[in-house]
Amino acid sequence: MSMTTTPSHSSPLTRIAAPEGVAPSPHYSHVVLGTGRFVAVSGQCALDERGEVVGEGDPAAQARQVFENLRRCLAAAGAAFDDVVKLTYFVTDVAHLPAVREARDAVIPADRLPASSAVQVSALFRPELLVEIEAFAVVPQ
Repeated sequence: MSMTTTPSHSSPLTRIAAPEGVAPSPHYSHVVLGTGRFVAVSGQCALDERGEVVGEGDPAAQARQVFENLRRCLAAAGAAFDDVVKLTYFVTDVAHLPAVREARDAVIPADRLPASSAVQVSALFRPELLVEIEAFAVVPQ
């Protein structure tokens, strides 16, 4: 079992990349646990502060905007990407996942990857949107 503990503010999160009998993944941790205050961030899409789509037709630009929106939402709750324990990706095409991972890797170090799920959906709430991501975090009390 591969396990790392990384400090998140003053409360550590434990990431278990490969529980016994489960194949490891370079793209996420299978299990993340910690104690503290739970923060849920609704699915964020590539909308700017005026509600306009950023990067229409460009999954990389949309993913970058989504992670910026997640950063802002986490900050509003006193959290940061180090506190994220779970990300759920909704993409209109699984071919967008490399762009999403690249945007994620720009803000979350490889040794602090959260648990993750990725789901291909037929559409998001606006046809020009390609990516939506929700986040769960745990911050110190």
